[in-house]
Amino acid sequence: MSLARSLVLVFAYCGLGLCQHPKPNIVVVMSDGFDGRLTFDPGSRVVQLPFINYLRELGTIFTNAYTNSPICCPSRAAMWSGKFVHLTQSWNNYKCLDSNSTTWMDLLQRSGYVTKMIGKLDYVSGSHSVSNRVEAWTRDVPLLLSQEGRPVTQLVGNMSTVRIQMTDWRNTDMAVQWIQQRSSQQPFALYLGLNLPHPYRTDSLGPTAGGSTFRTSPYWLAKVASDLIAVPKWLPLASMHHVDYYSTFTKNCSGDFTKDEVKSIRAFYYAMCAETDAMLGHIISALRHTGLLNNTVVLFTADHGELAMEHRQFYKMSMFEGSSHVPLLIMGPGLKSSWQVDQLVSLVDVYPTVLDIAGIPAGTDLSGHSLLPLASKYTFSKRRRPDWVLSEYHGCNVNASTYMLRRGRWKYITYADGLSVAPQLFDLKSDREELHNVAVEFPDVLADLDAVLLGVVDYPKVSKAVHLYNKEGFSDWRRGLGGNYSQVIANLRWHVDWQKDASGNERLIDLWLNGSL
Repeated sequence: MSLARSLVLVFAYCGLGLCQHPKPNIVVVMSDGFDGRLTFDPGSRVVQLPFINYLRELGTIFTNAYTNSPICCPSRAAMWSGKFVHLTQSWNNYKCLDSNSTTWMDLLQRSGYVTKMIGKLDYVSGSHSVSNRVEAWTRDVPLLLSQEGRPVTQLVGNMSTVRIQMTDWRNTDMAVQWIQQRSSQQPFALYLGLNLPHPYRTDSLGPTAGGSTFRTSPYWLAKVASDLIAVPKWLPLASMHHVDYYSTFTKNCSGDFTKDEVKSIRAFYYAMCAETDAMLGHIISALRHTGLLNNTVVLFTADHGELAMEHRQFYKMSMFEGSSHVPLLIMGPGLKSSWQVDQLVSLVDVYPTVLDIAGIPAGTDLSGHSLLPLASKYTFSKRRRPDWVLSEYHGCNVNASTYMLRRGRWKYITYADGLSVAPQLFDLKSDREELHNVAVEFPDVLADLDAVLLGVVDYPKVSKAVHLYNKEGFSDWRRGLGGNYSQVIANLRWHVDWQKDASGNERLIDLWLNGSL
């Protein structure tokens, strides 16, 4: 090994604090449904996020970070495994990783780290509601039923009401206490999973209701610059893409909304983001007060974003920016300060990054790449990072398997479900609101991006596998219900619309299962 190469390696290890300590500590905070565009200008001006700004000023921010699937469980499965959704077959919120899957936290523990996972994990198969999985399985059936509650806001407390999402605050307190019990002698890895800023369950809609309530207090609303809240433009319902219209309808957003309603939903969502930021701040403060911050790498991200009434939708399950663009900031010893990386990255990059920080070989079977060559003062990588990111979706509220390839200024979205569904192509440089599908105008770009996508994933083949899984999953579930099937399926989240023609809806499902549709 040459002297120059040896010195580079020494500087790399010292840059990450490895000259003073064997390994740096690692803290990962993952929120649920945080729009990544709020972490940098101009989005960051609409709400006060002091601790995200702290990470941004003392660390590195990735301004083009994406989820690998815009829904909770499949997204987290990609983050924990470092592999694309189609490789782990994490098709929906019910079908994700096996319980014995190896995560980066497992590898950290095996290498001598003291590890702790607190809060929302949500990457193993078998979770979420019956409604969630049945709606995903039957998305191939030509049903058009509202599956969510209409998005609403709820103001609670007063100007002194700080703690609203009590589960998250309890978990944050547990994480703080755990940090306070650490010493500088043995490296540790802490993961904190938050529910916020995910909307709350709408209790008035009954026990099967989903999360359509944006809840906050005057304290957090005061952190929002109401004059900067934009009311997004919507396409007329008749002009919407077939799949987007289905999503809007099933999310109960096809009715009339006033501008004040839309602005209120967005304001409440931003306030919920401010509360999330405060929890991150408690973790950073605990590290600083215990003297551990200087030897700790802190990473903040989210499983997906939140549309907050963009494109006439709330929630996620979409490849539009509000849903697919996630925050990703990292700060720690040896990492660049006030550094902005515009290169495309995604959540599968977290796995190799964490292992890189700990000096653990990541292997060659991962979908992601370490972020350290982009954020560190010294590290480098022989492995070439692709100039694209991939996201895919196979779950509820969308009636076609969806694949998104972001490359340069272009976002390519295509579908493969046995339907004649036209692709979408957006020029994000000239059309930040993603209102103009230019697929017809740029056939060469479309063909080029499709070739790149096919080189990553055989998406027609994957979609067929999802079709088969949906039928088998639903059939097994229905068999298990026996004579209770009609009653159970009629009282899921779609019960209001379902019961208008229960027998007709059951008939459509039968035709689908028999291959007659």
